[in-house]
Amino acid sequence: MTLREPVRFFVTTVAVGMLLLAPAPARAQSTAPQGATPAEMVATYNTLADAILAVKNTEANLVRSILVATYAHARIQLERARQAIKAGDTRAGQSALENLAAAVGQIGTEGDSAVGGIRKRLLEGGHHHNAAGEAKGIYDEGYVVVTRAAKQAFLDSSKAIGALARAPKADALEAEWKKVEMTWAGLMK
Repeated sequence: MTLREPVRFFVTTVAVGMLLLAPAPARAQSTAPQGATPAEMVATYNTLADAILAVKNTEANLVRSILVATYAHARIQLERARQAIKAGDTRAGQSALENLAAAVGQIGTEGDSAVGGIRKRLLEGGHHHNAAGEAKGIYDEGYVVVTRAAKQAFLDSSKAIGALARAPKADALEAEWKKVEMTWAGLMK
């Protein structure tokens, strides 16, 4: 079942209900020519379309907000890692690098497993935010903002940063973070 089928059912139900519940004079006032869809029904359908599109825009804005918050968390962990490496504090450096790797990975997957569960639920309900992009191989199924290419770049950087936790090195961290920043900038333009 696609998203359109429940929407079509809902619109039909609302339209029929409006006609049945409308007082006789209101039904008689319709200015639509014989056989044409009454203007009131068209207006209601148009409003419904606006609401559906607004929800899609809201979803995109919410996912961007999740990404921005996760990126900010990653930057905090980056600074912690930088300071720990500079101070020679291996334990703190490892912890910060592990947290940074996790945050970069979450950017690549548009959130943690809780967000993934919601994405799965939407997919099971027939909602594909980027259906056309999925068909072209640009987006993984259900993804809203992060493209397949960006996802792979973030996951590769996450893995590399995680590996740095075993032997923290400032120059390697900076090189990998530069890749994260480049991918981020391309995604958020």
